[in-house]
Amino acid sequence: MKKVYVLDTNVLLHDPAALFCFEDNDVILPITLIEELDRFKKNSDITGRNARQVSRTLDALRQQGHLTDGISLKQGGVLRVALCQRETLRLLPAELEHSNGDNTILAVALDWKSQCQCPVVLVSKDTNLRIKADALGLIAQDYETNKVDIDELYTGTAEVMVPPELIDQLFKDGSVMLKDPLLPNQAVTLIDQTNLAHTALGIVDASSGKVLPLIKLPRDGVSNIQARNREQKFALDLLLHDSIALVTLVGKAGTGKTLLAMAAGLQKVADERIYNRLLISRPVVPMGKDIGYLPGDIKEKLTPWMQPLYDNFDLIFGSQTTIGKPKHWRSGYEELLEQGILQIEPLTYIRGRTIPKQFLVVDEAQNLTPHEVKTILTRAGEGTKIVLTGDPDQIDNPYIDAASNGLTYAVERFKHDPLAGHITLQKGERSPLAERAAILL
Repeated sequence: MKKVYVLDTNVLLHDPAALFCFEDNDVILPITLIEELDRFKKNSDITGRNARQVSRTLDALRQQGHLTDGISLKQGGVLRVALCQRETLRLLPAELEHSNGDNTILAVALDWKSQCQCPVVLVSKDTNLRIKADALGLIAQDYETNKVDIDELYTGTAEVMVPPELIDQLFKDGSVMLKDPLLPNQAVTLIDQTNLAHTALGIVDASSGKVLPLIKLPRDGVSNIQARNREQKFALDLLLHDSIALVTLVGKAGTGKTLLAMAAGLQKVADERIYNRLLISRPVVPMGKDIGYLPGDIKEKLTPWMQPLYDNFDLIFGSQTTIGKPKHWRSGYEELLEQGILQIEPLTYIRGRTIPKQFLVVDEAQNLTPHEVKTILTRAGEGTKIVLTGDPDQIDNPYIDAASNGLTYAVERFKHDPLAGHITLQKGERSPLAERAAILL
């Protein structure tokens, strides 16, 4: 049955293509939505870009006729800009009589419900607006496109019970073919069905489908960082495979996501010379209340945002020692910066760039929208490897959540792709206190 969807402004700020995501159903844009887009369009962030894109799309559709009369969409529905009837606004409860944006959207939805024989659905990413709509007898839904089921998020790992001879074959022949269907670059733990303590770790080769043993790591670790658990071993294997162009690492605080990515990047850039530069970036999104503008040049402004990255470099270079005397670790990454081997910058300036033959680490990727992640991935030039790291439970961006952020979206969309690999890190290794805090709090 055909439906009428009334959209809230935040839906289009989240996904400017949402206008065309409702199949052959009708889409209603309250006039107050256009007013709110006008306020957002001057912003320099993703909301401003999305607002401008929606405005350009509507202006192009306007060439086909009057938006208030309705414009036919390719998928079969009709797009309309609806005016708010004052009579309907007066019918709202006394608490909602003020003609702010949310109440005007509710009034438009109620007006269409009274005149339309088909179901009218209000679509909003604002939880409170959905609650108010439900109280008024309206059907209210979140915008579900690009959302993933966070409880069923692909972990990138699998445990398979096998006869003992298959484990022996893996070490003897260097590969083994399993009957169970597995995904490309999936990490596998082979468990001896006759002796559960007899196990082997491997990675599914994307081209042959066979399970291959993990890369043998140097005795002193990768950039002097040792894997401390099974998932970290899997993660390093994906990070060190040059044929895997995209690696996504998801895990709670302290599981080693950023540290492993940076250590592998240094190994590939400074030691093996596979890539020309290690480029590390993260979105500039504050946790809690922002303290305002920061003084100084761009380097000084970025220092507070990039300090977590410097902390990881302190750990990497601080673990290097000379005979009986610790090395001055801070000179390590400063020298790489001076040589141009290492570059640390915000994501603000990545649009329009082409990044060839670089090892790009995007930290805190859970604060990015699917559209921003797409923008980053499409910057990759020939020979570039991209690593996305983050924790969906630590989102500071008010426009996304654990199910709609760009990191989890990329994990699900790329899980069948031979160019990508993913690992969900489970165990915290930062400290016993950090691990207990992540579990208990």
